Amino acid sequence: MRFNTLKAKAAEIVNHEGASAFSMTQELELYTAVVTASLSDNFYEKGGERVNRIIELVAKVDTRFLAQLAVYTRERMYLRTIPMVLAVELAKVHNGDNLVKNMITRVVGRADEITELLAYYQMANKRNGTKKLNKLSKQVQKGLAEAFNKFDEYQFAKYNRDTVVSLRDALFLVHPKAKDEAQQAIFTKIVNDTLQVPYTWEVELSKLGQQSFASEKEKSQAVRSTWEELISSGKLGYMALMRNLRNILQAEVSSEHIQLVGKTLTSAAGVRKSKQLPFRFLAAYREIEQVKSSYSGYIMECLEKAIIISAENIRGFDLHTKVLIASDVSGSMYSPLSKNSAIQCYDIGLVLSMLLRSRSKNVITGIFGERWMTVNLPESNVLANVAKLRSMQGQVGYATNGHLVINDLINRKQVMDKVLFFTDLQMWDSRNGGDSLSAAWARYKKEVAPQAKLYLFDLMGYGQSPIRLQQNDVYLLAGWSDKVFDVLSAIEDGSNALAEIQKIEV
Repeated sequence: MRFNTLKAKAAEIVNHEGASAFSMTQELELYTAVVTASLSDNFYEKGGERVNRIIELVAKVDTRFLAQLAVYTRERMYLRTIPMVLAVELAKVHNGDNLVKNMITRVVGRADEITELLAYYQMANKRNGTKKLNKLSKQVQKGLAEAFNKFDEYQFAKYNRDTVVSLRDALFLVHPKAKDEAQQAIFTKIVNDTLQVPYTWEVELSKLGQQSFASEKEKSQAVRSTWEELISSGKLGYMALMRNLRNILQAEVSSEHIQLVGKTLTSAAGVRKSKQLPFRFLAAYREIEQVKSSYSGYIMECLEKAIIISAENIRGFDLHTKVLIASDVSGSMYSPLSKNSAIQCYDIGLVLSMLLRSRSKNVITGIFGERWMTVNLPESNVLANVAKLRSMQGQVGYATNGHLVINDLINRKQVMDKVLFFTDLQMWDSRNGGDSLSAAWARYKKEVAPQAKLYLFDLMGYGQSPIRLQQNDVYLLAGWSDKVFDVLSAIEDGSNALAEIQKIEV
């Protein structure tokens, strides 16, 4: 099934800028809303408003699709919070079979997600204050009981925190059946709060912080020794390593340990297993740019190699396929992912666009705001290319004149096979000329490139499109993971985003 054969016709509405836009089907709107949900405030929508919109859509879509979407967001897009929301909301509107149980077992991928789900269940069912959670729906209980059997003592101990809903609370609520005597012993330790303290970087640094030192030199030596021990142990996870690269360099660990760090970062198996979202590599890269260390350049190059490895399964385009990649750098794209994040929607668009650029051979790249500007960039870099584009902030203004990208192609009679926009979709004509992406694309298809296809990568999920998605070879994708390119490949093979989600068995 292709988008341009769907029977439902999009209603013409206005977007957040007051410009003409088109509605999406409820399933498509829900898909775009959840795969771009940080649940923090963004430029046009507050986090609470996003959750409320998602909850309203949950009641309007098929329950099996909802379960499939929850699994998709957790297993394919590597999101953690939003699958918990979908799971609890589905449990409110569906019963009578094992759909909820099966979905919950799939979306709980870490031990702390048991308590995360229960905390949201408590909040969503208004069981706070004096009305504490004391009973679960049968299918939620069964799903979490199976989830308890997925983890060992280390995994439970790592996330055994003093939270609103603790692991001990969860155990008493869920009543999981141990699969063997060893697991029963772990459950007993959870009840008695006697889980063995895990060996993690947080624990080791916490121990260090409790010590007193005779001098700053002695403290520095202890910090260096602790980081060297953590690196040598092989127990410093990939994400933990990336988060602490600045600390490791500032601790001035030995060259042998720096070499181990580089080896870990560029391990193909390690990169694949880590399932890092692309912007995590960018965040680490930017941190290291600021560190005054003779090893900074080496680590930055390792991060460049790592993100290239993460992109190895992206199916790009060959020398015979003419591709244009346009990244939205308008003012609304500067929303941070969360209150404490330095990464913005702008950055996500740049990283994803440069990942695709690295896998394609015949490419025009550029940025658009009030104006459209092409920028020649080498194929081999991803993070360095993002840094270059980011350094051009403000050079094209802060409006969202996406139609100018297409008008430039029309004016130059330039035939492209694929045109890809990485954007929040809130396009408008800041020059009050009455033009639009929809009108420009229609002209381009008619006058220059009838075979061209337009791909809109929705990075914010506001539920609106600047062009009808059911016609004229226009396709919508959404999300912040490199797995969004799997959907691109599926579209190339005649499928679409929703059809890919509906292939998931729950």
